[in-house]
Amino acid sequence: MEKLINVVVVDDNSAVTNNMKKYFLSSTNVKIVAIFNNGKDGLDYLLNNEKEYDAIILDIVLPQVDGIRILEELQMHNITKQIMILSSYKDEYTIQRVRQLGASFYMLKPFSMESLEKRLLDICYNTHIKPSYVSTSVEYEVSSILHELGIPSHLRGYQYIRDGILLMYENDMNTTLVTKDIYPELADKYDTTSSRVERAIRHAIEISWVRGDLKLMENLFGHSIDYEKSKPTNSEFLATIADRLKLNSKTLIS
Repeated sequence: MEKLINVVVVDDNSAVTNNMKKYFLSSTNVKIVAIFNNGKDGLDYLLNNEKEYDAIILDIVLPQVDGIRILEELQMHNITKQIMILSSYKDEYTIQRVRQLGASFYMLKPFSMESLEKRLLDICYNTHIKPSYVSTSVEYEVSSILHELGIPSHLRGYQYIRDGILLMYENDMNTTLVTKDIYPELADKYDTTSSRVERAIRHAIEISWVRGDLKLMENLFGHSIDYEKSKPTNSEFLATIADRLKLNSKTLIS
């Protein structure tokens, strides 16, 4: 007899979660141990109750904390579980990103409960080796800064900015190399074009200037620009954060 699979569901669609709860109530294979309709409560539970569940059913677009942020936090805390993503749209970038973050399966809404159960059993019973993750403190710090700056994790520009900052940090690049080197490298990595990378980063920065922590913006960018009147260029944005990471690293070493 196979082991009972304990599942946590994080999805803000009450109709979907109610159907799951009803469907699995009499199941001998799957037990839903908790359901959350916002990302913050779901993330808190997942981080603090690792031994209580075997698998996660997770939506991408969630109130307060989105699904990709949840995946990042799980990876940063080295929590490896079988994860099924539910989404109402198909986006190749998002699919690639959630795979990088450890998701086992991506299922489109709407779906049948029978299909959901079958895929859940497949990923839990037929996978013998779970992936492991190693997150560096620099990667964690970049992600934390971007979240504080108000950039949603599910945006394409978020990942482009994150990877671009890490490239500048690791290779000691300056702002003049963003267009020449970083855009093409990111475009090649994500199978897109340099112009789309540039636009996605610009869009993410614009959102940051509306949603982000003003004190952090002033602290980061106050010496180079007037944050109340103008936004930094893509190059300035990436370079400023990369320089902050280098400064923090030197401070820790000394």
